[in-house]
Amino acid sequence: MLAAAFDADSRPSLVLAALRLTTFAAVVASAVLASDARAARVGVLANLYASETATDFAAQMPGHTFTAVDTLAGVPSVASLTASFDVLLVFEDVTYAGATAVGNAAASFANTGRAVLLGTFSEQDRSDGPPGNSPHGWGLLETIDPNTTDGEGTPYAPRTLSLASLVPHPLTAGIGSLFSGRFAGGNQAKPGTTVVGTWAQLNARELPDPAIAYRVTGSACVIHVAIAPHYPSIGIAGLEFGGDFYRVWKNAFDFGAAGCIVPVGSPGAGLNPVSIPTLDAWALALTVLLIAGAAAGHRRR
Repeated sequence: MLAAAFDADSRPSLVLAALRLTTFAAVVASAVLASDARAARVGVLANLYASETATDFAAQMPGHTFTAVDTLAGVPSVASLTASFDVLLVFEDVTYAGATAVGNAAASFANTGRAVLLGTFSEQDRSDGPPGNSPHGWGLLETIDPNTTDGEGTPYAPRTLSLASLVPHPLTAGIGSLFSGRFAGGNQAKPGTTVVGTWAQLNARELPDPAIAYRVTGSACVIHVAIAPHYPSIGIAGLEFGGDFYRVWKNAFDFGAAGCIVPVGSPGAGLNPVSIPTLDAWALALTVLLIAGAAAGHRRR
């Protein structure tokens, strides 16, 4: 019998082969789960362009649903936000006094374990934003967001994504370019923030300017994509903004919907992507044994 060919000296190799097969199965299973992006109910919270953004993103990302919430008209309760949405997108166009209450509600939402995404011009209403914009602050959201401003905020200058800065990660999957003519940048990462891509241009402090970053604080995850999500409403595609604009945002919604968890075996799960172990002769032999055992068990039924 085939089993007789394995003597006592072969047992360590059999154990090693079994461990390799177990690892292989775990990696394959996680890869399958990772490929099944979860559909998210996204609340688009903004004082301007919420409806335009929700409509545009819904057309470009049919896997998720987008609902506009006009925060100029009032701030929804945390209970209504958690009952209605899995992910929030928060941004603004011009600063406004309601930002503090919106930030408090978004922070409470994030602390329930649901992701919050930020886009330009959220940085201009941070309490450390440029004085000329009369910032009101985003309240408690500023305690868990990924970036501060560089003191200037979005400088209305061209931005291009630095491809050399991209870190293999679900947030950067499939990204080959991204650019903005005037509505991006002006930030600086906080301690504890994971930056997976920066703009090629430095910020106003001559430091790296995060383009895609996120920060996990306890159960809260806040992702910052430092470009205007409402660009299509006020810019010209291919001229004032472009590249993989929608892929960047889709990645962010997918990652947020998955709870900001990087699956085991996916790029970004560690310092290096986890490689799938190859099957050597012992592992192949053990596979034959497992198949033979399963077949024998089936025949006995």
